[in-house]
Amino acid sequence: MKIIGVIGGSLVSENIYETARKVGNLIAERGYPVLSGGLGGVMEAVSKGAKEKNGLVIGVLPGNSKSEANPYIDIPIVTGMGEMRNVIIVKTSDVLIAVDGSYGTMTEIAFALKLGKKVIGIECDLPFEKVERAISPEEAVEKAIKYLENED
Repeated sequence: MKIIGVIGGSLVSENIYETARKVGNLIAERGYPVLSGGLGGVMEAVSKGAKEKNGLVIGVLPGNSKSEANPYIDIPIVTGMGEMRNVIIVKTSDVLIAVDGSYGTMTEIAFALKLGKKVIGIECDLPFEKVERAISPEEAVEKAIKYLENED
């Protein structure tokens, strides 16, 4: 099973929240599970979007309790690792979509690129040349799925 990871900020504007929710909708409509850090902001929005379309949602949590997961997570993975859980998110994802983000997202992108993972950025102005840019949720998800289909 191929997994699409979605990374991004925990504090987001209404516009970014809506963009991430739409990304979750589109991933679930195409039948792929969504994996995120399981908390708020982009993570909550993409989870909510996927659940709206009956998708499977996995959250890799930084703390020691399943209760910290946002309400849309189906499978909470408790790590007790803090931000070091970002490596698990990246290694488990077959492709990643970065929506907005800041320092935590930068670490995830850096790990992904170091590990040879494809990263697609939407509303993501972080300074990485190898992040493929997308201008809409539809384009971001289409690029991720095209990558997965060509990977086999």
